[in-house]
Amino acid sequence: MSNRSDIAPSTLGVDLQEGGVVVEYTDGRETFYNGVPQRKEDSVRCPPGKHVQILVTDPTETEGVMLYVNDRKTHDDILESTGVGRVIIDPGEEESVFPGVTVRADGYAIVVEADPETARGRVFVFAEDEMSEHSYEVV
Repeated sequence: MSNRSDIAPSTLGVDLQEGGVVVEYTDGRETFYNGVPQRKEDSVRCPPGKHVQILVTDPTETEGVMLYVNDRKTHDDILESTGVGRVIIDPGEEESVFPGVTVRADGYAIVVEADPETARGRVFVFAEDEMSEHSYEVV
């Protein structure tokens, strides 16, 4: 497994649609997170082995910042060219990643706690692997 570093995110375009969330990377490509996010109060616990991504929108819900949590596969250059950030959290650690948004590792599970009012936008968590995709909004 490669050693990777934390990377600061850039502002990305966001389009909240009826069927999911579109994120436009700084290199012009887009990705669609399919499905209406399930609303969760205060926090989301993602099981071990999931690729966890956090999206925090601005108050207009047209821009936001995205962060991958514990992604050790994506090369730094790719993240930097797309505007996606990364944070590495070891088991037992906790880190404030955005105002009002904290990530902690509960063993190998990732827990995202958020206060959307403090974050001044909507907070989405996407957790996926080869078998399934889950999307949540912390309310």
